[in-house]
Amino acid sequence: MSTPITRIETETRMSNIVIHNGVVHLAGVVGEPGGDVTSQTRECLTEIERLLALAGSDKTRILRAQIWLADINADFKAMNAVWDAWVPAGHAPARATGEAKLATPDYLVEIIITAARA
Repeated sequence: MSTPITRIETETRMSNIVIHNGVVHLAGVVGEPGGDVTSQTRECLTEIERLLALAGSDKTRILRAQIWLADINADFKAMNAVWDAWVPAGHAPARATGEAKLATPDYLVEIIITAARA
C-alpha cells in the first residue's frame, strides 16, 4: 500500500507544502520584492513559520534549509544575522547557502525548507 501524499496551497504550477512519510517539504519562500536582504529574510522566516504550522510542524523540527542569495558577497552576513536570531538554540538544521539569479532582480533571498512533521 502506498503512503499518501498531502499537498497544501496547491496551484497549477506548484504546491507551497507537500507532506509525505512524515516529512514536510516547502516550496521556495521569498519576501516582499524591493526590501533589503534583512527585511526579505525576516519576511521569508515569518512565512516559513506559517507554512510549517499549517503542515503540523515548527522551526524546531527543520531538517534542512537551502538558502539562495542573489549576491552572496554583499548579503551573506546580514542574512545570517537574521537567521541566527531566528533558529532556536540547539535546533540548527543542516544548511547550504549559495548564490543564484532569483525570479526577479527584486528578490534578494529565497529559502527552501524540509522539516519533520510533529
